[in-house]
Amino acid sequence: MTDTTLPSRLISILDESFYIRTTLIRKNGSRRTFETTYYWDGNKTLVLSGYPGKRDWVASISRNPKVVIHTVESDLWYDIPATASVITEISEKLPYIFKFIERWAERPGFPRKKFLTLLAFVKINRKLKLPWWGPFILAKKIFQSMPCVVMKFDNKVYERKSGGPPRLSEPNESRPF
Repeated sequence: MTDTTLPSRLISILDESFYIRTTLIRKNGSRRTFETTYYWDGNKTLVLSGYPGKRDWVASISRNPKVVIHTVESDLWYDIPATASVITEISEKLPYIFKFIERWAERPGFPRKKFLTLLAFVKINRKLKLPWWGPFILAKKIFQSMPCVVMKFDNKVYERKSGGPPRLSEPNESRPF
């Protein structure tokens, strides 16, 4: 169900886009803007995830959950203040990871069938409450090491008619992006 309190143009952008930018506050107090794919629930929740491994942005969000989400793929841009939470417990994050992967599989050029078939088997395994065995052990390890950040929109949305979204921050080569 789509939240009708959001501007209709923003709803279209979030439905159709694959990338957003997020600005957060680093440990040293400076701002950092990064770009990633996402899953949007059609309401006021957006989920960030990605390839397995540690991410600086996850650590920064753990320390300071106030973020600003920026739309990217449009000629009209929005800034959406949000409060983020990092989900680490596998049973809590699996539903979000599944939705994220399903959304990610919609990207052009993505090997949809293989991922969606694997995901279907994992979902059946979880629904039947079977143990993580055989190939599912590898899937569990991958899911456990994928970042999962749930961002709840605050009550205001700001339209940005010119200037575009904020520029991406420069990566720090000594740390994982």
